[in-house]
Amino acid sequence: MLIPFTGFAQAQKLPYQNASLPVETRVNDLISRLTLEEKINQLFNEAPAIPRLGVPAYNWWNECLHGVARAGKATVFPQAIGLAATFDEPLMFRLATAISDEARAKHHYFLRNNAHGIYMGLTFWTPNINIFRDPRWGRGQETYGEDPWLTGRMAVNFIKGLQGDDPTYFKTIATAKHYAVHSGPEFTRHVDNIFVNDRDLYETYLPAFRAAVKEANVQSVMCAYNRFRDKPCCGSDVLLSNILRKELGFSGYVVSDCGAITDFYKRGYHELVETPSQALGWSISTGTDLNCEESKAFVHNLDSAVQAGIINEKDVNTSLARLFSARFKLGMFDPDEQVPYAKIPMSVVGSTEHLRLAQQAAEKSLVLLKNNGVLPLKKGTTVALIGPNANNVAILIGNYNGDPVNPVTPLKGLREKIGANNVFYTPGSPLVPGVFTDYEVVPANHFFHRVNGKLVKGLQADYFSDVTFRDKPGLSRVDSDVNFRWEKSPVTNVLDEPFAVRWSGMFIPQKSGTYRFGGNVIVKIDDNVVGDSEIQFEKGKQYKFEATLSVVAFWWSSNYQQQFATLTWVETSRNLRKEALEAAKKADVIIFCGGISSNLEGEEMKLETDGFAHGDRTHINLPSIQEDLLKELHTTGKPIVYINFSGSAIALNWEAENLPAIVQAFYPGEATGTALARLLYGEVNPSGRLPITFYKSVNDLPDFKDYRMEGRTYRYFKGDVLYPFGYGLSYSKFEYKNLRVPESVVTGNSLKIAVDIKNTGNHDGEEVAQLYVANTSTSFPTSIRSLAGFKRVYVKKGETKTFEFELTPYQLSIINDSFKRVVTAGSFKIYVGGGQPNSNISFVETAISVTGPDFLIE
Repeated sequence: MLIPFTGFAQAQKLPYQNASLPVETRVNDLISRLTLEEKINQLFNEAPAIPRLGVPAYNWWNECLHGVARAGKATVFPQAIGLAATFDEPLMFRLATAISDEARAKHHYFLRNNAHGIYMGLTFWTPNINIFRDPRWGRGQETYGEDPWLTGRMAVNFIKGLQGDDPTYFKTIATAKHYAVHSGPEFTRHVDNIFVNDRDLYETYLPAFRAAVKEANVQSVMCAYNRFRDKPCCGSDVLLSNILRKELGFSGYVVSDCGAITDFYKRGYHELVETPSQALGWSISTGTDLNCEESKAFVHNLDSAVQAGIINEKDVNTSLARLFSARFKLGMFDPDEQVPYAKIPMSVVGSTEHLRLAQQAAEKSLVLLKNNGVLPLKKGTTVALIGPNANNVAILIGNYNGDPVNPVTPLKGLREKIGANNVFYTPGSPLVPGVFTDYEVVPANHFFHRVNGKLVKGLQADYFSDVTFRDKPGLSRVDSDVNFRWEKSPVTNVLDEPFAVRWSGMFIPQKSGTYRFGGNVIVKIDDNVVGDSEIQFEKGKQYKFEATLSVVAFWWSSNYQQQFATLTWVETSRNLRKEALEAAKKADVIIFCGGISSNLEGEEMKLETDGFAHGDRTHINLPSIQEDLLKELHTTGKPIVYINFSGSAIALNWEAENLPAIVQAFYPGEATGTALARLLYGEVNPSGRLPITFYKSVNDLPDFKDYRMEGRTYRYFKGDVLYPFGYGLSYSKFEYKNLRVPESVVTGNSLKIAVDIKNTGNHDGEEVAQLYVANTSTSFPTSIRSLAGFKRVYVKKGETKTFEFELTPYQLSIINDSFKRVVTAGSFKIYVGGGQPNSNISFVETAISVTGPDFLIE
């Protein structure tokens, strides 16, 4: 039962309700009034209401990785890895501001409907600032890539945009995750015990967290599942107390990854303690304030656990103070008229401005990897659009996503751009054998039901408040098909309330063939549950049909997230390869949309097939079923533009050797098709850059579970790569010249760097200027080179622009043998260009000397 917030009815009777008092005073007053059981229950993500004090229920779990997620319609921006490919700090801030606008609007809409469930709050568990050290990691798509500096810059702007700039209230609260040494494998994340030395820890795994705390004032940090040096990350004195709070000065709250505290004692996992109480006490004592977990396993025998010292009430009070401080600073205990963000209207969700921003971000995220002149396409060029990702909504949204307002697949985008008559489409193949992408809603002309013994169109639809279907339906009607999205229960018109639906009737196929159903309903054909198995249908034959859906909340899932019903299908008996060759014959150029999707790579998934296991990848090759098709299409002699969709690097060796043009698209958001069509036809000049290295083979990499940085990422990898970090082409050419750098600088001082850039090509466009630094004299182990700055510069054709970088002491520092970050005297190489040096892109370089005593970076 949802209990409305009634605290204001007792206005000013209790100090914690007095908005004029300091937050610390109000928080301490509230905590002093709680019983021990009430205190403990507030330490879980699903914090219950305390009616006697007017404290409303609150669920801390919310997501907005690249748009407000799992809470209905929202603007879906490019996946995080695609945002990193923009190399655009101001864009990240604007985008996060738009996301937090939508978040605030939704939150207050939920409150007005007395809904307090999961994915309705203002505490967001994003951004993911882990280093994408290995392309096999399925969750790498959620990160900002492999470089600590790029990750830090994107994170700082994203966090600032989420948290706002009001002097009194936070707009939302961001969470930097997963702290700290965490980046796969997914299958073993609950048992892994990771060891890296302090050099790798401070050079690679911590800098983005440092930036999030010191520069962006992030208010929340999520600790990871794995152990670090024998202790769980959520119970690590080294990580939480020594580094996060003492060294970095973090003053916010720490939340566990979901189920991470259970891993302390669960059999087959860490198995470090015997009981839930011991696990909870350990986590709280080391600084994990909020447990993402169902509380029922932890709240038994609380009094005895406290008396025995297993749980320390003083530690509990410390955690509560951090948690309630966050809620007070979000304005949750103050009238809306005092909180400026409460006035943001629901009309901002999916607004024209936000959709335009999503398109701009998508355009800037697309990376041109190869072009022999086939791009941009000339007006009037007809297209054979082939590939399993050409009409796959999954490649628009990646994971941790919202429900897009106006999803535009490549197929839709190209049809809108050049007309449906000029686009010859077929998926050509599944992503991998058995994983099809071109599902469509089953058309209404397949559904019938009987009335007085006669078949009539539509399905009998019965809607129940009881999700077990035992009571009588509260609503009965005829539905033409199964394709619905509800904002509120169709039975009671109440937000976030359970309900169930049963559709029944007859199914009459319009074509014989073999099909596979998709969507989120349970389907029975002739009283047999179909599941995801293939089923043969005969044209015109009558099949008994039933589909059911129960919309019910679990601890990790809200009703609001699941308030939709779709029944889709795909015909698996089509000869897709024959269709692809026939389409190629009709067109001037082949656009092949291939790669993978979040159906194959992601968080702890069940799927196991060639190249993929449990969300991770076992190799980085393009699925052979796609590459074989590409090779056959290549024999037609038609030019092929290959568009690769993936959240991770793909070894496109044959494609790079044989195809005239390649675009890396990542997962570009709901405006994917529009952005891609504009790029292909020259309305957009490509400007994205790779935030990760594209290796030639997984054999070039160390063991996936080895977290040492030797041989990983552009900073330490010494072999040949397919496409380097920072790489990306344009329809124009940019020339760098006149690098101006002081010959020397004293340790502890910054220095200014200036350079000229000229557009020598025939197209106006944006260039991503990149600054790299290499310490060429240190005796300490360090990277080959490191990104130390980047700027987007718009330069018209024939124009020359001058721009500056500031190189700070931090960017000249190294980790010494005492594992302290210091600037030492020595020689450095400075490179500025359109990518890394020696990557066939214009750059300039010079040497500088640093003089003076060692300078310690705090």
